[in-house]
Amino acid sequence: MILLNGKGAPVAQEVSDKRSKETYDASQITVLEGLEPVRLRPGMYIGSTGPSGLHHLVWEVVDNAVDEAMAGYCTKIEVTLLGDGGCKVSDDGRGIPVDRHPQYKDKTAAEVVLTMLHAGGKFGGGGYKVSGGLHGVGVSVVNALSTNLILEIDRDGKHHELVFKNGGEPTGPLRIVGDSPKNSTGTTVTFWPDKSVFEETEFRAQTVVERLQVMAFLNKALEIKFKDDRPGKEQTQTFKYDGGIVDYVKHLNLTKEPLFKKVCFYKQNEENQEVEVALQWSTGYYESIHSFANGIATSDGGMHEEGFRKALTLVVNKYARNRNLLKEKDKNFEGEDIREGLTSIISVRLAEPQFEGQTKAKLGNVSIRSLVERTTNEKLYEWLEENPKEANQIVQKATVAAKSRIAARQARDLTRRKSALDGAGLPGKLADCSSKNPQESELFIVEGNSAGGSAKDARDPKTQAILPIRGKILNVERAQIEKMLKNTEVQAIIAAVGAGLKDDFDVSKIRYHKIIILADADVDGSHIRTLLLTFFFRFMKPLVQNGHVYVAQPPLFSTIIGKERVYLRDELAKNIFQESHPNHKNEFQRLKGLGEMDFDELRDTTMEASKRSLLKIGLEHEVIADEVCSVLMGEDVEQRKRFIQTNAKDVRFLDI
Repeated sequence: MILLNGKGAPVAQEVSDKRSKETYDASQITVLEGLEPVRLRPGMYIGSTGPSGLHHLVWEVVDNAVDEAMAGYCTKIEVTLLGDGGCKVSDDGRGIPVDRHPQYKDKTAAEVVLTMLHAGGKFGGGGYKVSGGLHGVGVSVVNALSTNLILEIDRDGKHHELVFKNGGEPTGPLRIVGDSPKNSTGTTVTFWPDKSVFEETEFRAQTVVERLQVMAFLNKALEIKFKDDRPGKEQTQTFKYDGGIVDYVKHLNLTKEPLFKKVCFYKQNEENQEVEVALQWSTGYYESIHSFANGIATSDGGMHEEGFRKALTLVVNKYARNRNLLKEKDKNFEGEDIREGLTSIISVRLAEPQFEGQTKAKLGNVSIRSLVERTTNEKLYEWLEENPKEANQIVQKATVAAKSRIAARQARDLTRRKSALDGAGLPGKLADCSSKNPQESELFIVEGNSAGGSAKDARDPKTQAILPIRGKILNVERAQIEKMLKNTEVQAIIAAVGAGLKDDFDVSKIRYHKIIILADADVDGSHIRTLLLTFFFRFMKPLVQNGHVYVAQPPLFSTIIGKERVYLRDELAKNIFQESHPNHKNEFQRLKGLGEMDFDELRDTTMEASKRSLLKIGLEHEVIADEVCSVLMGEDVEQRKRFIQTNAKDVRFLDI
């Protein structure tokens, strides 16, 4: 049996273990120069060669333009998806320098930036005080992974052009091709991704739009224009927010019911660092605190977020005590009580940001914690004093949240005691695996008892556990935590994963390193997947952040070649197969739902590790994930309808 993916290639290939017996000496040590390392191992520089890596090329170019805006030299950025598959990014900044580079006298600075890794104006040369460019590999990586790249620079009244082919090879020197229009300045980079590098080279408009909108919110009054010139997908959107992060908070709360209309905003500047904070509460149950450093999302938080959380808890408790809203006998609010329903954006800028890890997900500067904490202690308290009506609503909400927290803790303790009395504490319908090693163990969460029965027969009992769930689990976006903890299906998932919940969740204690959602490819199956993903995102976020959540992708079609049955993942795979087998006469069978599959068919297509196809769920941009959860699973029907209409053009296949 062969399972083909969307590119028509086998999902699993046989790997030879023959070892070379040739000599190993100095002549076999290879030194990679220029952009060679990028083409050899692109994943090291852009994360992957899938859709996220493809879009990373756009972010690298746009980040350079945004750095010009943060430096105060750029007011407009335009991003265009071209009809021939290219992408064009223009800005009205200073333009990349065009003079000879002092270190490489045979090259202009522009050519050095485009052809050498770790070259740019962000490494102590005084080009930028604040920047967010990703480790200086930037636009040279885009050049390395493109079949063609055209660099245009308007500077000193002249329009310069430099053209690259075949992964960064210059076709000639930087040359002047005319005068700059209206004596303007700026940089334009147009590139065409290399089809031999990427799994697919079609940009997704909504992914680009979402990222550009976030950048516009974080850079007050910066105008970012998006154009899609691809046939049948034409659109134009312009983002410019004079309110900056205040507008961002209002936007995030559009799908929620704000507790009050006002958005609290304060900021503070110090030498080489500054902070801006905007916050507003809603009637919802989840906190949405999103932090940024130099325009980069710090999804793992860091010192700036730590300072804010500590000061927020201190300030609200202090205000409640001083106004006698917390009596002497009352305990202080805990941080989670105050943060329930809070939407907040914390944006800091630093001259020398210290990020932890290659992905820049956590900020390590101790000095910024002190600045954020001092500023919040002073300015937030002032705001509460000046807005007593809103302040009282915040305290009342925290009071209700504290009661709910105590009730939820009692419900959790009751569940734990009941589990202890039951023995192992695992749900009765869980067919567990025999392995006790989490790294090789997998949990399949399967929709329906009939599919669960087939999955039990099809699994490898050593490493694969099956947890059937009945129907659709509770929509946790609209339920308080104590109600959620009484739901049988939710209880079963919590017990099976075995690592706790929310603030008590410990990812090191998970019983399985792969949690796999197995549901039909129809509308009901999509709804169940969305409900489960919302639950994991809201209550077991580290599970998603650490890449432990997967969606099984049962193939939709099968056909016979000779005596071999071939499975095809989707319509795209089927079309590619038909193109490469024009004389194929056998019909294509539309595969049945999971519950109607024979156990051997389910095993061969969906569960056996060497043959199946899994979709790994990542958390690339937490603030967008938060917004999508609120839109899809929240109360606002009009917003949900608008989201579906906007994203419909990006849906490859829908089975109704």
